[in-house]
Amino acid sequence: MLGFLKEPVVVTAKINVSLVALTVMGLISRLWGLCYPRAVVFDEVYYGQFVSLYMKRIFFVDDSGPPFGHMLLALGGYLGGFDGNFLWNRIGAEYSMNVPVWSLRLLPALAGALCVPLAYQILVELHFSHCAALGAALLILLENSLITQSRLMLLESILIFFILLAVLSYLKFYNLQKHSAFSGSWWFWLLLTGVACSCAVGVKYMGLFTYILLLATAGLHFWHMIGDQNLSNVSLLCHFLARGLALIIIPMGLYLSFFYVHLALLYRSGPHDQIMTSAFQASLEGGLARITQGQPLEVAYGSQITLRNVLGKPMQCWLHSHTNTYPIRYENGRGSSHQQQVTCYPFKDVNNWWIVKDPGMQQLVVSNPPRPVRHGHIVQLVHGITTRYLNTHDVAAPLSPHSQEVSCYIDYNISMPAQNLWRVEIVNRESDTDVWKTILSEVRFVHVNTSAVLKASGLSGASLPEWGYRQLEVVGEKLSKGYHQSMVWNVEEHRYGKSQEQKEREVELHSPTQMDISKNLSFMAKFTELQWKILTLKNEDTEHKYSSSALDWITMDTNIAYWLHPTSGAQIHLLGNVATWASANAAALVYLCLSLWYLLRRRRKIYDIPEDAWQLWMSAGGICGGGWAVNYMPFFLMEKTLFLYHYLPAVTFQILLIPVVLQHLSDHLCRSVLLKSMFSALTVAWFSSVYFVYCTFSPVTYGQPALSLTELKALRWKDTWNILIRKQ
Repeated sequence: MLGFLKEPVVVTAKINVSLVALTVMGLISRLWGLCYPRAVVFDEVYYGQFVSLYMKRIFFVDDSGPPFGHMLLALGGYLGGFDGNFLWNRIGAEYSMNVPVWSLRLLPALAGALCVPLAYQILVELHFSHCAALGAALLILLENSLITQSRLMLLESILIFFILLAVLSYLKFYNLQKHSAFSGSWWFWLLLTGVACSCAVGVKYMGLFTYILLLATAGLHFWHMIGDQNLSNVSLLCHFLARGLALIIIPMGLYLSFFYVHLALLYRSGPHDQIMTSAFQASLEGGLARITQGQPLEVAYGSQITLRNVLGKPMQCWLHSHTNTYPIRYENGRGSSHQQQVTCYPFKDVNNWWIVKDPGMQQLVVSNPPRPVRHGHIVQLVHGITTRYLNTHDVAAPLSPHSQEVSCYIDYNISMPAQNLWRVEIVNRESDTDVWKTILSEVRFVHVNTSAVLKASGLSGASLPEWGYRQLEVVGEKLSKGYHQSMVWNVEEHRYGKSQEQKEREVELHSPTQMDISKNLSFMAKFTELQWKILTLKNEDTEHKYSSSALDWITMDTNIAYWLHPTSGAQIHLLGNVATWASANAAALVYLCLSLWYLLRRRRKIYDIPEDAWQLWMSAGGICGGGWAVNYMPFFLMEKTLFLYHYLPAVTFQILLIPVVLQHLSDHLCRSVLLKSMFSALTVAWFSSVYFVYCTFSPVTYGQPALSLTELKALRWKDTWNILIRKQ
């Protein structure tokens, strides 16, 4: 029974020493002196705020992308024991002792370090030589811009890591296709491809470019499989379903899970609440939830309500009125109705309260039992403090002459009767009998007499003049198709009115709302709203000192000064390795010219290289050249402030193209021993120049040692580079 103990247990393993050495060098280059500088560097001031909010569980919205990358940075802070207490308000500010700088920068540094062995393995899986793979890894290792970006609390290194991991995983999966389909390793690499793609998109939406590239590549490969007569229909169906599951379904589910964790962590009210709907705000602990939690759910005749405009940008505002009237004549000479002003007011105020009245009854209190208002019901809206009725008529609005003026009706005993009936239309209803609900229902108010829709036009235009206290204009918009959000309102605060007498009702309106029923949004409702806000919420794009155009990146005519020591000349810049970037451009040009030449020759039935070499050339170009194109070209279509670091994913793929071109030139164009020897010598000399440039710019890559004035001036290889030189 114990006979197996008579022989020693032996475990054998094949270790790629080159791969281990590259990994160690990558770790050293990215982790050395990681705590330096112990100060806020460039966009750390931006991401650090989100890390602090995670630590305090406070909700926020970042319009730059999904939350996965932010959560990874926050994980570093959590592992380092960060309590979130630091004021991220200035680049160069010294970190206090409670900020675990090393821990916060660790995950980006590890991701950047692992890009080195990933580059090696990608070239191996593309069936290039060990020397070509080693060259690709060393170029990534010595790329100054990637080192700089990896050593700070930024997201680009994490994005590039997941992009390269996705590419490597797909290549490994594809290479197992012919001989090990549906094996354990086949499934592992296929699933890892989908997971890595989802993580890349979850870090930044730029990851979507590589995801689309891999989906297109997988689609092309599957198209070729369809023509394989050795595969049965059932086998093809299984392959199709496996790819659909791993590359579409699982990434979508994982993407949703990022938001689920994000929303589960950030359950407290915070500074970004106001851009969300009332329903979303009410689901957060504190803030609006303290006011609205437990309010009556169903709006009834006699309900006292505040109406918030759903658009919520550029600011939130509530339907409002006050005793002042529109001027008899406006500045441009047009006349008004001289009725009581109705505006949209961006602050909570007692004059925001309205009473929902049944036109057929006089009472302004809720009956027992309450009579709920449903979709399509006709109501009157009575201003709580002044008891005047919301009204619109065929009089031009003050700022929008093509729309109707909205007012609270004053009877001047002239030929202008009240027109104060409104039809409630629930936009997000499930049926035509839906009840109007607090917070959850989004409603339009359609004027019965003129079919105009109540609209907060001031959210997209100028505010009213001094006579309107600079508040926002509300108009009756002639009925138009569609539901623009400025025409949609929701009940935010709600109580059942109990006082029929005006003085008692005013006291009631000044008192806080009561709690009866809680309202909770489902995860999918929260996800949909948050995702829409991320995609549509845009900060005002202003010209930045270090912003650049996509054309500047190719020739690296721009740089970014990340940090400057307050007393010495030490500084950190985002600058690429000039030799590598120039070589990458040359490699891309050579690849394009050679590919066109081969295609023309093949059209004439002239085959300059063997078929397997042609397939290798095209597949490498599809991954490396295609990766560069899909990660670079979209920026020409973007209307946003661009920076040099946006180019890093693209240039990473372009760098991988260099050894591909070099090996191809050596194998197929250098046909004599002498030419091969000369080409090898030139390659060594070129690589020495890459190393020389890396060493030259290392002081501004790592921020140390501090350089003298003369040394700093010597680093300004281009007039367009902004090397910071202190005035003496």
